[in-house]
Amino acid sequence: MVVLVVFLLLLPHMVCKVDTLKCPANEPLPVPHEWYEPGDLLIGAISSQIIFFFPEVSFEQHPSNDLGFDLPSVVTKSYQHALALAFAVNEVNKNPKILPNVTLGFHICDSYYDAKMTYRTTLDQLFNSHRFIPNYKCGTQKKLIAVIGGMSSDISFHMADILTLYKIPQLTFGSFAPEESSTKNFPSFYRMVPSETHQYSGIIQLLQHFGWTWVGLLAAADDSGDHFLQNLEPLLSQHGICSAFTERLQKQGRFISLDILSDMASNIYHSFMDRKARAIIIYGESMTLLWLSTLVPIADLEYGGNISVGKVWITTAQIDFSVTGFITRRNFQIFQGAISFAIHASGHLGFQAYLHNIKPYQTRGDGFLQGFWEQAFGCTFSNPSITLEVDRPCIGQERLESLPGPVFEMDMTGHSYSVYNAVYAVAHALHSMNSSTLKDRVMVGRKRSEFQDLQPWQLHQFLQGTSFNNAAAETVTFNNKGEMLTGFDLTNMVIFPNTSFLRVMVGQVNPNAFEGKEFAINESSIVWSRIFNQVPPVSVCSDSCRPGYQKKKKEGEKFCCYNCAQCAEGKISHRKDMDDCFRCPENEYPNKDQERCLPKIINFLSFEEPLGISFAMVAAFLAVVTALVLAIFIRHKDSPIVKANNRDVTYTLLISLLLCFLCSFLFLGQPSKATCFLRQSAFGTIFSVAVSCVLAKTVTVILAFMATKPGSNMRKWVGRRLTNSIVISCSLIQAGICVVWLAISPPFPDFDMVSLTKIIVAKCNEGSVTMFYLVLSYIGLLAIISFTVAFLARKLPDTFNEAKFITFSMLVFCSVWLSFVPTYLSTKGKYMVAVEIFSILASSAGLLGCIFSPKCYIILLRPDMNSREQLIKRKI
Repeated sequence: MVVLVVFLLLLPHMVCKVDTLKCPANEPLPVPHEWYEPGDLLIGAISSQIIFFFPEVSFEQHPSNDLGFDLPSVVTKSYQHALALAFAVNEVNKNPKILPNVTLGFHICDSYYDAKMTYRTTLDQLFNSHRFIPNYKCGTQKKLIAVIGGMSSDISFHMADILTLYKIPQLTFGSFAPEESSTKNFPSFYRMVPSETHQYSGIIQLLQHFGWTWVGLLAAADDSGDHFLQNLEPLLSQHGICSAFTERLQKQGRFISLDILSDMASNIYHSFMDRKARAIIIYGESMTLLWLSTLVPIADLEYGGNISVGKVWITTAQIDFSVTGFITRRNFQIFQGAISFAIHASGHLGFQAYLHNIKPYQTRGDGFLQGFWEQAFGCTFSNPSITLEVDRPCIGQERLESLPGPVFEMDMTGHSYSVYNAVYAVAHALHSMNSSTLKDRVMVGRKRSEFQDLQPWQLHQFLQGTSFNNAAAETVTFNNKGEMLTGFDLTNMVIFPNTSFLRVMVGQVNPNAFEGKEFAINESSIVWSRIFNQVPPVSVCSDSCRPGYQKKKKEGEKFCCYNCAQCAEGKISHRKDMDDCFRCPENEYPNKDQERCLPKIINFLSFEEPLGISFAMVAAFLAVVTALVLAIFIRHKDSPIVKANNRDVTYTLLISLLLCFLCSFLFLGQPSKATCFLRQSAFGTIFSVAVSCVLAKTVTVILAFMATKPGSNMRKWVGRRLTNSIVISCSLIQAGICVVWLAISPPFPDFDMVSLTKIIVAKCNEGSVTMFYLVLSYIGLLAIISFTVAFLARKLPDTFNEAKFITFSMLVFCSVWLSFVPTYLSTKGKYMVAVEIFSILASSAGLLGCIFSPKCYIILLRPDMNSREQLIKRKI
């Protein structure tokens, strides 16, 4: 891991011949390697080459320490970051349009991932920088202008603790926690990478895209790992994703005892034994991945099972696939098909040409190159500092492009690309600052163009406003938080048997894209681990609940672990893994499998269906019969039997019964405004007239019998006036009730979508149910009174006593309507209408048959009984 810290020092413009820099003998810093290039503006850098103590699956005990293992090795791949710095500086120096007559240089030292070393080296760069300027004496004070460096958050913020005090700009090329790098805490802090918030969002969207809801978390055992877990785990929960396990991994090399190593491997084994957790998110740095690539084989060897099989590794942008000389490269095969978040990078052809020209004997001042060469190619120069498994001499003709990807890459990585852009950002800011300073000096008549008088804090306003297009034609600029306005690339790791690998670009996280397009992935380009047979794996705690079912939580387990329960009746779930079922819209109903809604059919009692046809035929037939009876009575109006019970009341009763039969047609067919407005009020009024006529006829029979008694004064009540009064008054009361009903809350067409599951019932809403039952109650009251009076008069000694027939007719009438109420309330849909039509027809037919059939029999078949003598004949 090369952690670059670039220091810009103010030097006078001069030509100096500088030999390879060697640290003075009295230098207390234990920095064995450094790289120096001269220039008017010296760019110094602290480089963490990382001397790495890391055990392998098989190892030998260190002779000087019986508690651990001391296997030093170098992460060779990170050397590219230093080369990217040198390449960018060389490009700037060759460009006459940027900083003309000024040459940039740089200096790199090792921080060893140690806080004390980081602070010490930073302070030395600030206050002892004269030690790094050999072979000339100028007497001009050097001034630090800016710092570029820090891929590790720990290293970066240790440096920022000091640099912020002096308002020295610091540009980092790692991805850090948003609040840690905020301008409030570190106003001099600039990031060459996007905010880590976008990475969190990308992880969530990646998991959601593949439906991975049961994932493992591996994080570095440091503050940044804590921060990652504190931020990501709530986001996972908010989006319906659970962490199957959380493990912490070492971040850097150190002395490790066998017991501790075994415990770490055991934890890995037990966590990875969860076969349901196929997706595992790794957060840390390259060291974290190196720990993992070693612990997994140890666990495999110790527990006798390939626990790494069938895992999809999701790595964050800080992690790179790199190895050291003591890490068995075949271990990286377990990462086949990994999906990595990477800092966005664009290819630079000039950088590859620059790498092709690097030779270990030709680069002056590079104290890292020989150690890198030995580690990368497994060879040694004269007087080797470390012993490798392959002890052969380095001839200097080895080619970098022959190295596998985990050892060294020829394409510029995301972090190297950030270093490259950081150098240019500083150069452009210096150029703008110099141009502004020269302009001011010309205005006041001064001619000096040196940087001697500039202070580090003056660079901030130019860095904040920096915006330029780099060699890849991409715009480099900062937002108001000091973050680079860019995103992350999604890459797929295709690892070959020789441990070379290919990064396949499969997606992007672009916060600057249009809404809804921030995350994009090309699933067909992904090469999965061989065990998955090129099918995206499943990483869930419980099998998906198919449509028609809902998730039911398992007691004592995370919400991602659940059973599947079928939706309750009347509800559906149309997607997999729904938390709750829901009801269909009112005009739809669930299908058999309760997975989708079907449109309901509008239903009503129509003239076309058998039941409607039957009612229509019966009503028409009874209406015709009633009309014939009326015609018979009119034709025989002067006969004694017709004249006996008030012809006008008889005619009125027959006409009202005729209308009762005909009003049944108002209940057939689809309800409309007219039919709904008329049907109940017409039915109530007509039936009230009919029952009032029956009551009047009954009263007439009683009064006629009482009037025949000697000395009776009831004779004056017998006549049309009383009967007409009864009919009119009783009918007007019902008519008044109907008028009030229609005035305050009239019936109207409506659709009943609830009563029946699959049917929308077209019906008439009664408006006021109270008024409807009031109308029925009034008819029932009249019927009960008529029945009571007729029942009391049934035994009067009259040959043609109608009271008997009225009693039977009202018995039928009351029976029908008493049974109507519970039946009406217990039925639904069109059958409610059918019950009412049946009650109308049955009760009307009962009145017609019981009252008029005996009279028609006498008129038509027994005319001999239709005489005055028979009428006044007493029953003995």
